Parts: sequence; C-alpha cells; structure tokens
Amino acid sequence: MIRPPYLKPGDRIGIVATARKVNLEDLHTARSVFEEWGLIVVLSPYLFSTKHEYLAGEDVERLAGIQQMVNDPSIKAIVSARGGYGTTRILDQIDFTEFHKHPKWIVGFSDITALHLKMLAMGVQSVHGTMPILFGKHDSKESVESLKKALFGSAITIKAKQNSRNKPGIGEGRLIGGNLSLLVDALGSRNDPDTKNRILVLEEIDEYLYKVDRMIVQLKRAGKLDHLAGMVVGHFTDIKDSDLTFGESVEDIIRYHTRDAHFPIGFNFPVGHENPNIAWIEGATARLVVGEEKTSLNFDAGES
Repeated sequence: MIRPPYLKPGDRIGIVATARKVNLEDLHTARSVFEEWGLIVVLSPYLFSTKHEYLAGEDVERLAGIQQMVNDPSIKAIVSARGGYGTTRILDQIDFTEFHKHPKWIVGFSDITALHLKMLAMGVQSVHGTMPILFGKHDSKESVESLKKALFGSAITIKAKQNSRNKPGIGEGRLIGGNLSLLVDALGSRNDPDTKNRILVLEEIDEYLYKVDRMIVQLKRAGKLDHLAGMVVGHFTDIKDSDLTFGESVEDIIRYHTRDAHFPIGFNFPVGHENPNIAWIEGATARLVVGEEKTSLNFDAGES
C-alpha cells in the first residue's frame, strides 16, 4: 500500500468540489486554519461555478478542477470542500496517470467515500476526515485537530464510548469504508470494495431504518461481511423510521446480519456526520480492540 508523503509547512494543498456546490464564505475558516498550519492553499478552477442548481458546477467543470490538482506535482493534498452528491458522476473520467508518479493525500468523507474506494483500488492510502465547509462549526475543534494529525503523520487512537451491543474481540487489518450508501453504490463497479481481512468502517446520515437494513443486507449478499477482521460503526445521524415502524435499531440491524460472524464489532465510534469526526487513514493497518471496559481503534501513522 502506497502512503503519500506527509505534509510539512510550506506545502501546497488544493481545495476541490466534486459534489455539492460551495461559495467563498464556506471556505474562509478552513483557509485560515490551513494557513496557520503553514500550508499554501490553492483553489481549483470553477470551484464556485453556478452552472448547476445543486452540484458545484457542471460535470466537465468539476472534472477539470480535480484533474488540475491531480496533475500538479506541487500539490501535496487534495481536500474536498464538502460532500453531498456528485463525485461518482465524474470519478471514472479522472486520469490518474500523473497521480501514480506523484501520489498525494485525498481528503474528505461522505460522498468522498467514492474517491477513497478509488484510492484503495489503486493501492494508495487516503484520509477520511472533516472537510472545509465544516471547519467553522462551534464543535469542530477536535475533528480539525485530528485531521492535522493524520496529514502531518502523528499517531492516532480513536476511542469509543461503551455500548452493550458491542461484540468483544481483537481484530487487525487495513481500514476500509466510510459512508454506507457509497459503499453499496460501489458494488459491481470498477471500485468494488475488497473487504477481505479488513476492518470495515460504517457511517450514515438521513436514511430510513429499513433502507439501512437493505444496504447491510446488500453488503452481506455481496460477500463483503464474510471475511472481515473487524467492524467499526460510527455516527448514524438523523436516521428515521417509516410510518410503519421498522422495529429494529441500527445496532439491532447490524448485530442480526452479523450474528454468525467471528470478528469484533464496536459501536459509538466518533466518525461520520457529527462532531467529533475523528480522522483516520483508509488503507492503514489498524488494531481494533473491543473490550468489556474500553473500545479503541489504533493505527500507526508511520506504517504504510
């Protein structure tokens, strides 16, 4: 697995928008923070395009924006301004020829899970972490600080509050995952996720319980839960029930569909669409410990 060079003061980072639209004010706090870290911020072309009602510009504009950052060897990290929807519309059109010559960090979460899966398919690590549009939130400090640690190469330990539905055990493997919808979306695609002997991280937002169940079933039917080293369950935010109550919680759904599994499962991890959203490295080797008194995910940022 290739690990891009960690950042250092003086490095140039690019901000792109491959999904939902953004404006200049959305990025003000993040630009200031990045500059405090000693980084030089470069904005991609068409970043503030208004040619689409929802997306951050037409497909050709968003593609051109990230392609320029991919091709520029002076850019050491490509940071997604926000998620939403739209990355998969351009993902298969990005030319990564120059990227292979000069690997760099891809940063983001939510819809950016699609890019992370692309990186994993290419054998390159990336950073699942908070994005510029969220830097100004009053409770974002811990999320932002963890992103700095991940990008600059500090060791990270993610601790979770205990949950009675946890499945105790210890698992070791490379990290993969992110947004549940995007993982399911990738099934059968060029970036179909390889979960064998890996620790799968799941998070989701604004879905119905029955749809969460359907997506977990789809992962199971596709064999993605058969040979996991462990499962980390992050924030499942604003999950709704239908008029006809589904009758199972997220924990119920996951434990039911993994009832015959032998890998550890830890709930309540602070990753996903809430703060704290602790950064972690896709493709890094990690150790998941789910115990009676503590649950944690540890990975050495220096290990490729």
